[in-house]
Amino acid sequence: MPRLAGHAADGRAIDNCRSHIDNSPMIRALAHTLLSEAALEPSQSVVVGVSGGADSMALLHLLLGLNRVAGWHLRLHVAHLHHGLRGADADADAAFVQAAADALGVGCTVESRNVADLAQSKSAGVEETGRDERFLFFERVCLQAGANIVAVGHHADDNAETILHRILRGTGLRGLAGMRRSRPLGPASPVRLVRPLLHLPRKTLRDYLAGSGITFREDLSNSAREPTRNRIRHVLLPLIEEQINAQAGEALTRLGLQARWLDDFLRDLVCRTFDTLLISQDAGAVVLNADALARKSRIVQTELVRMAYGRFGLGEQTLSFGHLVAAVELLDDPASGRQVHLPGGLAVEKRYHQLVFFLPEAEGTPAEVVETPVHLPGITRLPGERGELVCTVRTLTAEEVAQVPRAATLTRVFLDYDVLRLPLTLRGRRAGDRFVPLGAPGTKSVSDFLIDTKVGPATRQELTLLCDQAGIVWLIGQRIDERAKLTANTRRVLEVSARLTE
Repeated sequence: MPRLAGHAADGRAIDNCRSHIDNSPMIRALAHTLLSEAALEPSQSVVVGVSGGADSMALLHLLLGLNRVAGWHLRLHVAHLHHGLRGADADADAAFVQAAADALGVGCTVESRNVADLAQSKSAGVEETGRDERFLFFERVCLQAGANIVAVGHHADDNAETILHRILRGTGLRGLAGMRRSRPLGPASPVRLVRPLLHLPRKTLRDYLAGSGITFREDLSNSAREPTRNRIRHVLLPLIEEQINAQAGEALTRLGLQARWLDDFLRDLVCRTFDTLLISQDAGAVVLNADALARKSRIVQTELVRMAYGRFGLGEQTLSFGHLVAAVELLDDPASGRQVHLPGGLAVEKRYHQLVFFLPEAEGTPAEVVETPVHLPGITRLPGERGELVCTVRTLTAEEVAQVPRAATLTRVFLDYDVLRLPLTLRGRRAGDRFVPLGAPGTKSVSDFLIDTKVGPATRQELTLLCDQAGIVWLIGQRIDERAKLTANTRRVLEVSARLTE
């Protein structure tokens, strides 16, 4: 692994793990916290992001302390990225980290990037580019070291500053929750980012460093009043603590904790609700029951939209509150066909009783599917002018129901009216469509069913589906869904006849 040449560490610069005070209670408490929150396990391989500053040096030594004091067996590897921004100071930071790792007997990877040039080439901010490059670096080091965890040194004060920053920018509930102890490094990354020190204030960590004789590098850029984060740290938060609430940092942390509890509850609720609203899903489209979605509270609606958006593997960095509101406001519009465009090229469209999320450029998406409401009772034209559908509802006795044919013919079926989730619609096939063919033991994809029943390609292409809000009811000319069949309890029968044009 590439690294910069390190300077030899002198005895004053690198802690040799002989503490000046007994830190074992602090380390045992850290072990308990990490285990109780399932953030780390005692035998994991962990890459430690170390800048050389106080927080990351405290993190490195406390993780080593877990092995020494708490009987853990963490396999640690240090990672340091030189951003090429601070000249000789940054060179000294890299050398310091390499020397510290060598003195502690921990593997180390140090690499360099010219973040300023990269930012200019991408027309992006230096801070954003530095973060992206750092995360890519962490992921690569993890994969090379056989680890799926990268630990960083964020602490409680960092979290309070983050929450205040987000409040000032107009955050939602999820942003109000602040930093999470553990989360994926990126949308599709196999690596998790863990913050073992998130519950500890800066002062506790500084006291630990001082008491243990551990030295560190002061990052002079942290004392500057740019960017915004540093102004919050050095100007705004101290002013609030001086003139309004001396415990403002702790109050913000408590607020974040309660917001995180509420967010966790909401996520669990939304996950369970999403499955009940999902009509169909494939690589190109996610279709939700718009009528049922409209009956949910606004906060649940927006989180369901967020979840549908996430099914396409798109990061949420650019998904704003305005996007979420615009999407759910489609539910209030009685018209069909209106669209809202979300980041990443995703579109959302209200189609009669469905809310459809799709990528317009993907083949076979619902953008190409004609959906027609069914008149019940009455006559409805089939898509493509291929004929018409005639629907009649009759109330029968048990004896009369027993005489009604159970199996579909090519052009006529009898369905249990009371089990259908109205309204009914007609549409063409979509990738990923599934149903339970009458008499089958479970679900089957429409594609597999048509192949198994030897339906020709031309017929498959022109196939029309009769659907309710729970899914497919009848593959017209083929088979009905098991749930729509007549039973001994059926009293209202829906007769559907397809008059096909030659």
